[in-house]
Amino acid sequence: MTHAYDTLASEWLSALATELAGARELRRALHLEPRVSGDERETTDLVAKAMELDMERTADTGGIGRVGPSAGLAIGLRGELDALPVTEATGLGWSATNGAMHACGHDVHLAALAAVVRAAKHLELPYGLVPVLQPREEAYPSGARDIVREGRLEQYGIAHMIGAHVHPGVPVGSVATGAGFVNAAAGELDIRVSGRGGHGAYPHQGADVATAVAQIVTGLPETLRRNSDPMAPAVVSVGTITVGSGASNVLPGEGRVFATIRTTSSAEGRRLAQVLASFAEHQALAFGCTAELTHTEGEPELANDAMLAAELDSVLESLGLGHTEPMRSLGADDFSFFSEAVPSVMCFVGVLGDGVSLHDPTFLPDEDAIERVAKTLIAGYLAGARRIDAEQA
Repeated sequence: MTHAYDTLASEWLSALATELAGARELRRALHLEPRVSGDERETTDLVAKAMELDMERTADTGGIGRVGPSAGLAIGLRGELDALPVTEATGLGWSATNGAMHACGHDVHLAALAAVVRAAKHLELPYGLVPVLQPREEAYPSGARDIVREGRLEQYGIAHMIGAHVHPGVPVGSVATGAGFVNAAAGELDIRVSGRGGHGAYPHQGADVATAVAQIVTGLPETLRRNSDPMAPAVVSVGTITVGSGASNVLPGEGRVFATIRTTSSAEGRRLAQVLASFAEHQALAFGCTAELTHTEGEPELANDAMLAAELDSVLESLGLGHTEPMRSLGADDFSFFSEAVPSVMCFVGVLGDGVSLHDPTFLPDEDAIERVAKTLIAGYLAGARRIDAEQA
Protein backbone atom coordinates (compact mmCIF):
# COMPACT_ATOMS: atom_id res chain seq x y z
CA MET A 1 0.00 0.00 0.00
CA THR A 2 1.02 3.62 -0.43
CA HIS A 3 2.06 5.59 2.63
CA ALA A 4 -1.35 7.29 2.86
CA TYR A 5 -3.16 3.96 2.83
CA ASP A 6 -0.68 2.50 5.29
CA THR A 7 -1.56 5.31 7.67
CA LEU A 8 -5.29 4.87 7.11
CA ALA A 9 -5.00 1.13 7.72
CA SER A 10 -3.09 1.68 10.95
CA GLU A 11 -5.58 4.24 12.23
CA TRP A 12 -8.53 2.02 11.26
CA LEU A 13 -7.12 -1.02 13.03
CA SER A 14 -6.46 1.04 16.14
CA ALA A 15 -10.03 2.33 16.13
CA LEU A 16 -11.37 -1.17 15.43
CA ALA A 17 -9.70 -2.53 18.56
CA THR A 18 -11.88 -0.27 20.70
CA GLU A 19 -15.05 -1.52 18.99
CA LEU A 20 -14.57 -5.28 19.29
CA ALA A 21 -16.06 -5.67 22.77
CA GLY A 22 -19.27 -3.99 21.62
CA ALA A 23 -19.24 -6.07 18.44
CA ARG A 24 -19.14 -9.27 20.49
CA GLU A 25 -22.16 -8.12 22.48
CA LEU A 26 -23.97 -7.23 19.26
CA ARG A 27 -23.20 -10.66 17.80
CA ARG A 28 -24.72 -12.34 20.85
CA ALA A 29 -27.82 -10.16 20.67
CA LEU A 30 -28.25 -10.99 16.98
CA HIS A 31 -27.67 -14.67 17.62
CA LEU A 32 -30.24 -14.72 20.42
CA GLU A 33 -32.99 -13.14 18.28
CA PRO A 34 -32.55 -14.42 14.71
CA ARG A 35 -34.99 -13.47 11.97
CA VAL A 36 -35.59 -15.60 8.89
CA SER A 37 -35.67 -14.34 5.32
CA GLY A 38 -38.29 -11.64 4.79
CA ASP A 39 -38.62 -10.90 8.53
CA GLU A 40 -35.35 -9.02 9.06
CA ARG A 41 -36.66 -5.50 9.75
CA GLU A 42 -35.85 -5.66 13.49
CA THR A 43 -32.36 -6.97 12.73
CA THR A 44 -31.75 -4.05 10.37
CA ASP A 45 -32.90 -1.58 13.00
CA LEU A 46 -30.69 -3.18 15.66
CA VAL A 47 -27.56 -3.09 13.49
CA ALA A 48 -28.24 0.47 12.28
CA LYS A 49 -28.64 1.56 15.90
CA ALA A 50 -25.36 -0.14 16.81
CA MET A 51 -23.67 1.68 13.93
CA GLU A 52 -25.29 4.96 15.00
CA LEU A 53 -26.06 5.50 11.35
CA ASP A 54 -29.17 6.74 9.57
CA MET A 55 -30.04 4.13 6.94
CA GLU A 56 -32.47 4.13 4.07
CA ARG A 57 -34.73 1.12 3.80
CA THR A 58 -33.95 -1.11 0.81
CA ALA A 59 -35.28 -4.41 -0.55
CA ASP A 60 -38.20 -4.10 1.87
CA THR A 61 -36.49 -5.13 5.13
CA GLY A 62 -32.85 -4.17 4.45
CA GLY A 63 -30.89 -0.99 5.00
CA ILE A 64 -28.23 1.08 3.25
CA GLY A 65 -26.24 4.11 4.42
CA ARG A 66 -22.99 5.96 3.87
CA VAL A 67 -19.92 6.98 5.86
CA GLY A 68 -17.12 9.27 4.71
CA PRO A 69 -17.40 11.65 1.74
CA SER A 70 -21.07 12.30 1.07
CA ALA A 71 -20.67 12.40 -2.70
CA GLY A 72 -18.63 10.62 -5.32
CA LEU A 73 -17.57 7.03 -5.66
CA ALA A 74 -17.84 4.52 -2.85
CA ILE A 75 -17.04 0.96 -1.83
CA GLY A 76 -19.93 -1.17 -0.60
CA LEU A 77 -19.54 -3.67 2.25
CA ARG A 78 -22.28 -6.32 2.44
CA GLY A 79 -23.71 -7.88 5.61
CA GLU A 80 -26.46 -10.51 5.39
CA LEU A 81 -29.40 -10.15 7.75
CA ASP A 82 -31.29 -13.42 7.63
CA ALA A 83 -31.10 -16.56 9.74
CA LEU A 84 -32.17 -20.07 8.78
CA PRO A 85 -35.28 -22.03 9.84
CA VAL A 86 -33.07 -24.32 11.94
CA THR A 87 -33.57 -25.25 15.60
CA GLU A 88 -30.32 -24.46 17.40
CA ALA A 89 -28.44 -27.24 19.20
CA THR A 90 -25.28 -25.46 20.41
CA GLY A 91 -26.25 -25.47 24.09
CA LEU A 92 -25.18 -21.84 24.48
CA GLY A 93 -26.58 -19.59 27.15
CA TRP A 94 -27.40 -17.20 24.29
CA SER A 95 -28.95 -19.81 22.00
CA ALA A 96 -31.91 -18.86 19.85
CA THR A 97 -35.20 -20.32 21.01
CA ASN A 98 -37.61 -19.19 18.28
CA GLY A 99 -37.00 -22.03 15.80
CA ALA A 100 -34.54 -20.00 13.74
CA MET A 101 -30.75 -19.86 13.97
CA HIS A 102 -27.76 -17.98 12.59
CA ALA A 103 -26.30 -21.27 11.39
CA CYS A 104 -24.46 -19.60 8.52
CA GLY A 105 -22.51 -16.99 10.47
CA HIS A 106 -24.48 -13.94 9.38
CA ASP A 107 -24.51 -12.70 12.98
CA VAL A 108 -20.69 -12.60 12.87
CA HIS A 109 -20.73 -10.74 9.54
CA LEU A 110 -23.15 -8.10 10.83
CA ALA A 111 -21.25 -7.56 14.07
CA ALA A 112 -17.98 -7.20 12.15
CA LEU A 113 -19.53 -4.74 9.70
CA ALA A 114 -20.92 -2.64 12.55
CA ALA A 115 -17.47 -2.50 14.16
CA VAL A 116 -15.86 -1.49 10.86
CA VAL A 117 -18.38 1.31 10.29
CA ARG A 118 -18.09 2.65 13.84
CA ALA A 119 -14.30 2.59 13.60
CA ALA A 120 -14.39 4.44 10.26
CA LYS A 121 -16.56 7.33 11.39
CA HIS A 122 -13.71 9.56 12.59
CA LEU A 123 -11.27 8.66 9.81
CA GLU A 124 -10.58 10.64 6.65
CA LEU A 125 -11.75 8.16 4.06
CA PRO A 126 -10.82 8.84 0.43
CA TYR A 127 -14.13 7.45 -0.86
CA GLY A 128 -17.50 6.68 0.60
CA LEU A 129 -18.03 3.54 2.65
CA VAL A 130 -21.52 2.12 2.08
CA PRO A 131 -22.71 -0.57 4.51
CA VAL A 132 -25.36 -2.70 2.80
CA LEU A 133 -27.59 -4.63 5.20
CA GLN A 134 -28.99 -7.19 2.81
CA PRO A 135 -32.09 -9.29 3.42
CA ARG A 136 -33.04 -12.67 1.95
CA GLU A 137 -29.66 -14.18 1.19
CA GLU A 138 -31.01 -17.59 2.18
CA ALA A 139 -34.28 -17.48 0.22
CA TYR A 140 -35.91 -16.23 -2.95
CA PRO A 141 -36.62 -13.61 -4.12
CA SER A 142 -33.03 -12.54 -3.54
CA GLY A 143 -32.36 -9.42 -1.50
CA ALA A 144 -29.22 -8.63 -3.47
CA ARG A 145 -31.14 -8.84 -6.73
CA ASP A 146 -33.71 -6.38 -5.44
CA ILE A 147 -31.04 -3.95 -4.20
CA VAL A 148 -29.45 -3.95 -7.64
CA ARG A 149 -32.80 -3.56 -9.40
CA GLU A 150 -33.71 -0.63 -7.14
CA GLY A 151 -30.64 1.19 -8.48
CA ARG A 152 -28.97 1.48 -5.08
CA LEU A 153 -25.46 0.86 -6.44
CA GLU A 154 -25.81 3.81 -8.79
CA GLN A 155 -27.57 5.95 -6.17
CA TYR A 156 -24.72 5.51 -3.70
CA GLY A 157 -21.93 5.62 -6.29
CA ILE A 158 -20.74 2.10 -5.49
CA ALA A 159 -17.79 1.19 -7.70
CA HIS A 160 -16.93 -2.08 -5.94
CA MET A 161 -18.69 -4.45 -3.56
CA ILE A 162 -16.95 -6.56 -0.92
CA GLY A 163 -18.39 -9.55 0.89
CA ALA A 164 -16.83 -11.64 3.65
CA HIS A 165 -18.23 -15.01 4.71
CA VAL A 166 -16.99 -17.24 7.52
CA HIS A 167 -16.05 -20.76 6.45
CA PRO A 168 -14.73 -23.69 8.53
CA GLY A 169 -13.03 -25.09 5.42
CA VAL A 170 -10.54 -22.21 5.35
CA PRO A 171 -7.59 -22.22 7.79
CA VAL A 172 -8.01 -19.88 10.76
CA GLY A 173 -6.04 -16.69 10.14
CA SER A 174 -6.37 -17.03 6.37
CA VAL A 175 -8.77 -15.59 3.83
CA ALA A 176 -9.66 -17.19 0.48
CA THR A 177 -10.35 -14.88 -2.44
CA GLY A 178 -9.26 -15.87 -5.95
CA ALA A 179 -10.11 -14.58 -9.40
CA GLY A 180 -13.00 -15.87 -11.47
CA PHE A 181 -15.59 -18.51 -10.58
CA VAL A 182 -16.19 -18.89 -6.85
CA ASN A 183 -19.81 -20.04 -6.39
CA ALA A 184 -22.41 -21.72 -8.53
CA ALA A 185 -25.49 -20.55 -10.33
CA ALA A 186 -28.39 -22.03 -8.38
CA GLY A 187 -32.00 -22.88 -8.96
CA GLU A 188 -34.88 -24.84 -7.50
CA LEU A 189 -36.82 -27.68 -9.11
CA ASP A 190 -40.44 -28.44 -8.20
CA ILE A 191 -41.67 -31.69 -9.76
CA ARG A 192 -45.38 -32.57 -9.52
CA VAL A 193 -46.31 -36.15 -10.35
CA SER A 194 -49.99 -36.98 -10.88
CA GLY A 195 -51.87 -40.19 -11.58
CA ARG A 196 -55.02 -42.13 -10.87
CA GLY A 197 -55.16 -43.20 -7.24
CA GLY A 198 -56.56 -46.47 -6.03
CA HIS A 199 -56.24 -49.50 -3.76
CA GLY A 200 -52.87 -51.16 -3.24
CA ALA A 201 -54.42 -54.58 -3.85
CA TYR A 202 -55.55 -53.55 -7.35
CA PRO A 203 -52.59 -51.66 -8.87
CA HIS A 204 -53.83 -52.38 -12.38
CA GLN A 205 -56.85 -50.18 -11.71
CA GLY A 206 -54.77 -47.14 -10.74
CA ALA A 207 -51.39 -45.55 -11.40
CA ASP A 208 -48.33 -46.01 -9.20
CA VAL A 209 -47.44 -42.41 -8.36
CA ALA A 210 -45.23 -43.45 -5.41
CA THR A 211 -43.02 -45.66 -7.57
CA ALA A 212 -42.89 -43.05 -10.31
CA VAL A 213 -41.69 -40.50 -7.76
CA ALA A 214 -39.08 -42.95 -6.44
CA GLN A 215 -37.76 -43.64 -9.93
CA ILE A 216 -37.60 -39.94 -10.74
CA VAL A 217 -35.72 -39.17 -7.53
CA THR A 218 -33.12 -41.89 -8.06
CA GLY A 219 -32.76 -41.06 -11.75
CA LEU A 220 -32.22 -37.30 -11.50
CA PRO A 221 -28.48 -37.42 -10.58
CA GLU A 222 -27.62 -39.95 -13.30
CA THR A 223 -29.61 -38.05 -15.93
CA LEU A 224 -27.75 -34.88 -14.97
CA ARG A 225 -24.39 -36.66 -15.07
CA ARG A 226 -24.99 -38.10 -18.52
CA ASN A 227 -25.98 -34.71 -19.93
CA SER A 228 -23.27 -32.54 -18.33
CA ASP A 229 -19.84 -31.63 -19.61
CA PRO A 230 -17.46 -33.45 -17.19
CA MET A 231 -15.27 -30.34 -17.19
CA ALA A 232 -18.15 -28.14 -15.99
CA PRO A 233 -19.36 -29.38 -12.59
CA ALA A 234 -23.09 -29.66 -11.96
CA VAL A 235 -25.16 -31.26 -9.23
CA VAL A 236 -28.80 -31.88 -8.43
CA SER A 237 -29.82 -32.78 -4.88
CA VAL A 238 -33.29 -33.70 -3.64
CA GLY A 239 -34.33 -32.03 -0.41
CA THR A 240 -37.99 -32.98 -0.02
CA ILE A 241 -40.21 -35.85 -1.23
CA THR A 242 -43.93 -35.78 -0.53
CA VAL A 243 -46.22 -38.64 -1.55
CA GLY A 244 -49.21 -40.30 0.11
CA SER A 245 -50.96 -39.54 3.37
CA GLY A 246 -49.62 -42.29 5.62
CA ALA A 247 -51.77 -45.22 4.55
CA SER A 248 -50.08 -48.44 3.46
CA ASN A 249 -52.78 -49.69 1.11
CA VAL A 250 -53.70 -46.50 -0.75
CA LEU A 251 -52.18 -45.62 -4.11
CA PRO A 252 -51.77 -41.83 -3.89
CA GLY A 253 -52.86 -39.62 -6.73
CA GLU A 254 -50.12 -37.03 -6.39
CA GLY A 255 -46.50 -36.72 -5.36
CA ARG A 256 -44.04 -33.87 -5.22
CA VAL A 257 -40.27 -33.53 -5.32
CA PHE A 258 -38.24 -30.42 -4.40
CA ALA A 259 -34.60 -30.27 -5.44
CA THR A 260 -31.76 -27.81 -5.91
CA ILE A 261 -29.65 -27.62 -9.07
CA ARG A 262 -26.18 -26.06 -9.12
CA THR A 263 -24.12 -25.33 -12.24
CA THR A 264 -21.19 -23.16 -13.32
CA SER A 265 -23.45 -20.84 -15.34
CA SER A 266 -27.08 -19.77 -15.41
CA ALA A 267 -27.38 -20.77 -19.06
CA GLU A 268 -26.21 -24.31 -18.26
CA GLY A 269 -28.67 -24.45 -15.39
CA ARG A 270 -31.55 -23.59 -17.72
CA ARG A 271 -30.46 -26.22 -20.25
CA LEU A 272 -30.12 -28.98 -17.68
CA ALA A 273 -33.47 -28.09 -16.10
CA GLN A 274 -35.08 -28.74 -19.49
CA VAL A 275 -33.28 -32.08 -19.73
CA LEU A 276 -34.50 -33.09 -16.28
CA ALA A 277 -38.05 -31.98 -17.11
CA SER A 278 -38.06 -34.28 -20.11
CA PHE A 279 -36.69 -37.16 -18.03
CA ALA A 280 -39.31 -36.69 -15.30
CA GLU A 281 -42.13 -36.49 -17.84
CA HIS A 282 -41.13 -39.71 -19.62
CA GLN A 283 -40.31 -41.59 -16.42
CA ALA A 284 -43.75 -40.76 -15.04
CA LEU A 285 -45.37 -41.82 -18.31
CA ALA A 286 -43.89 -45.30 -17.90
CA PHE A 287 -46.03 -45.69 -14.78
CA GLY A 288 -49.18 -44.21 -16.28
CA CYS A 289 -48.60 -40.86 -14.62
CA THR A 290 -47.78 -37.34 -15.66
CA ALA A 291 -44.99 -35.09 -14.34
CA GLU A 292 -44.47 -31.37 -14.60
CA LEU A 293 -41.21 -29.71 -13.59
CA THR A 294 -41.02 -26.02 -12.65
CA HIS A 295 -37.55 -24.46 -12.60
CA THR A 296 -37.10 -21.33 -10.47
CA GLU A 297 -33.83 -19.57 -11.26
CA GLY A 298 -31.92 -18.27 -8.29
CA GLU A 299 -28.49 -16.70 -8.11
CA PRO A 300 -26.23 -16.46 -11.15
CA GLU A 301 -22.68 -17.73 -10.87
CA LEU A 302 -20.42 -15.66 -8.61
CA ALA A 303 -17.15 -14.50 -10.15
CA ASN A 304 -14.50 -12.43 -8.37
CA ASP A 305 -12.84 -9.59 -10.23
CA ALA A 306 -9.23 -10.58 -10.90
CA MET A 307 -7.58 -7.19 -10.37
CA LEU A 308 -9.56 -6.37 -7.25
CA ALA A 309 -8.86 -9.83 -5.79
CA ALA A 310 -5.11 -9.43 -6.37
CA GLU A 311 -5.16 -6.00 -4.73
CA LEU A 312 -7.12 -7.37 -1.79
CA ASP A 313 -4.67 -10.24 -1.26
CA SER A 314 -1.79 -7.80 -0.95
CA VAL A 315 -3.70 -5.66 1.57
CA LEU A 316 -4.68 -8.70 3.65
CA GLU A 317 -1.03 -9.46 4.30
CA SER A 318 -0.41 -5.91 5.53
CA LEU A 319 -3.27 -6.34 8.04
CA GLY A 320 -1.86 -9.55 9.46
CA LEU A 321 -4.08 -11.99 7.58
CA GLY A 322 -2.84 -14.63 5.17
CA HIS A 323 -4.45 -15.51 1.89
CA THR A 324 -4.93 -19.10 0.85
CA GLU A 325 -6.19 -21.16 -2.08
CA PRO A 326 -9.49 -19.96 -3.58
CA MET A 327 -12.61 -21.46 -2.04
CA ARG A 328 -14.48 -22.60 -5.16
CA SER A 329 -17.61 -24.69 -4.73
CA LEU A 330 -21.13 -25.35 -5.98
CA GLY A 331 -22.43 -23.41 -3.02
CA ALA A 332 -24.38 -20.32 -4.02
CA ASP A 333 -24.61 -16.78 -2.71
CA ASP A 334 -26.69 -13.95 -4.08
CA PHE A 335 -23.67 -11.65 -3.71
CA SER A 336 -23.33 -12.73 -7.36
CA PHE A 337 -25.94 -10.12 -8.31
CA PHE A 338 -23.52 -7.47 -7.01
CA SER A 339 -20.55 -9.02 -8.82
CA GLU A 340 -22.55 -8.98 -12.06
CA ALA A 341 -23.16 -5.25 -11.64
CA VAL A 342 -19.73 -3.97 -10.48
CA PRO A 343 -16.24 -5.50 -10.05
CA SER A 344 -16.48 -7.23 -6.70
CA VAL A 345 -14.86 -9.84 -4.46
CA MET A 346 -16.37 -12.40 -2.13
CA CYS A 347 -13.91 -13.47 0.58
CA PHE A 348 -14.08 -16.59 2.75
CA VAL A 349 -12.68 -16.14 6.23
CA GLY A 350 -11.34 -19.13 8.15
CA VAL A 351 -13.05 -19.93 11.46
CA LEU A 352 -12.94 -22.59 14.14
CA GLY A 353 -15.89 -24.88 13.59
CA ASP A 354 -15.01 -28.26 15.17
CA GLY A 355 -15.56 -29.95 11.82
CA VAL A 356 -19.17 -28.76 11.65
CA SER A 357 -20.42 -27.44 8.32
CA LEU A 358 -22.46 -24.36 7.53
CA HIS A 359 -26.23 -24.69 8.20
CA ASP A 360 -25.67 -27.34 10.88
CA PRO A 361 -27.65 -26.73 14.12
CA THR A 362 -24.38 -26.85 16.08
CA PHE A 363 -22.38 -24.51 13.81
CA LEU A 364 -20.76 -21.80 15.93
CA PRO A 365 -17.85 -19.66 14.68
CA ASP A 366 -15.36 -18.59 17.35
CA GLU A 367 -15.81 -15.08 18.72
CA ASP A 368 -12.42 -13.94 17.40
CA ALA A 369 -13.88 -14.46 13.93
CA ILE A 370 -15.54 -11.06 14.33
CA GLU A 371 -12.14 -9.36 14.28
CA ARG A 372 -10.92 -11.42 11.32
CA VAL A 373 -14.05 -10.67 9.29
CA ALA A 374 -13.77 -6.98 10.21
CA LYS A 375 -10.15 -6.84 9.06
CA THR A 376 -11.15 -8.56 5.82
CA LEU A 377 -13.82 -5.94 5.17
CA ILE A 378 -11.32 -3.17 5.89
CA ALA A 379 -8.89 -4.81 3.48
CA GLY A 380 -11.67 -4.92 0.89
CA TYR A 381 -12.38 -1.21 1.29
CA LEU A 382 -8.69 -0.32 0.98
CA ALA A 383 -8.29 -2.56 -2.07
CA GLY A 384 -11.36 -0.97 -3.65
CA ALA A 385 -10.03 2.50 -2.97
CA ARG A 386 -6.71 1.63 -4.60
CA ARG A 387 -8.52 0.24 -7.65
CA ILE A 388 -10.54 3.48 -7.97
CA ASP A 389 -7.27 5.44 -7.75
CA ALA A 390 -5.79 3.30 -10.52
CA GLU A 391 -8.86 3.59 -12.73
CA GLN A 392 -8.91 7.38 -12.38
CA ALA A 393 -5.18 7.85 -12.95
